[in-house]
Amino acid sequence: MKNQAPNPTVLKYFLVLFLISVLLLGKLLLPFFSVLIFSYLLASIFQPVYRFINRKLSPIISSLLCCCLAILVVLLPIAFFIVALSREGYAFYLYARDVEFSLTVNTFMENPTIILLKQLLAQVGITLEPEDLSGHISALTKAVGLYFYNQVTYWAANIMGFAIKLLMLVVATFFLLMDHGKLHDFLFSLSPLPDDQLRQLINKFEKTAGAVLIGNGVCALIQGTMGGLAFAYFQIGPPILWGMVVAILAFLPVVGSGLVMIPACVVLAIKGDIGSALFLFIFYMLMVFVVDYIINPKLVGSRVQMHTLLVFLSVMGGISLFGVLGIIFGPLIATTFLTLAEIYMANYSEYVKKGLPEQKPAN
Repeated sequence: MKNQAPNPTVLKYFLVLFLISVLLLGKLLLPFFSVLIFSYLLASIFQPVYRFINRKLSPIISSLLCCCLAILVVLLPIAFFIVALSREGYAFYLYARDVEFSLTVNTFMENPTIILLKQLLAQVGITLEPEDLSGHISALTKAVGLYFYNQVTYWAANIMGFAIKLLMLVVATFFLLMDHGKLHDFLFSLSPLPDDQLRQLINKFEKTAGAVLIGNGVCALIQGTMGGLAFAYFQIGPPILWGMVVAILAFLPVVGSGLVMIPACVVLAIKGDIGSALFLFIFYMLMVFVVDYIINPKLVGSRVQMHTLLVFLSVMGGISLFGVLGIIFGPLIATTFLTLAEIYMANYSEYVKKGLPEQKPAN
């Protein structure tokens, strides 16, 4: 029996109720938005592993094993890293407050290269006094160390909330691994978009997430680790702290980890250790070449097709809005826009330009 068209008043009333329920549900889930998005991304990434295990084991056991694997591979290293970062950030902050740091900066200012630089700047009317530079460097160093220490201290102070969100992340990932296909079927049945367009949007979303988390994430981890080892070897600064800064900056195209590594080379050169500065610069160039031009194309491939400027702006904008998680959310938002724009140009643009055809009322 064919369903009869609903009464217009009843339809409008239902749509209002449905919209209210959607808004209320969104308000309920808003505090856990980051957790739900991250759990969906984890479930998408570990879906091939889940399917492989599920060939011989039940869905519950397969999902449980994947969650244990995610904890070992992702969550435990992050927890260990946070503890180490807290210690180094606080030690770095205390060092910046110490008198010895000011003496080190003053000694640095007496370097012949710095004296020559001061003389050159004085000729164009720019003065470079040791006291001023010492104060600026000390303030910057304290700000960097204190920022990371405050962030980690905030996480530690809210350990109960962090534990609850971590539990929610694991639980959500557990169910999404099993019900990944059902969620897609639900979205397909609920969305008014044609199935091929919605499938295109979801596929682009998941491919970008995989590229950012696996491809760019692994490359950033490699650069952060190598940068931290370089800082430890040349004793330039706290290796874990600066390694994290290098890893975060590695997500930015063009400039990336060079914002830290090149100034480190300059510091070594100014200290008079030209050989170490040259070695570090060559090490940095080789690291960038291997990671960006050999490893990254193998991991990412053609999954992310965005202009370099848009990648840069999406990462920077994501960090400003969502913090560190913006490294992931920024490119995902940009990818969603580009995919919708592609769908619009392929299916709807000509109708919008010509004007929607008028529908004749039924007799």
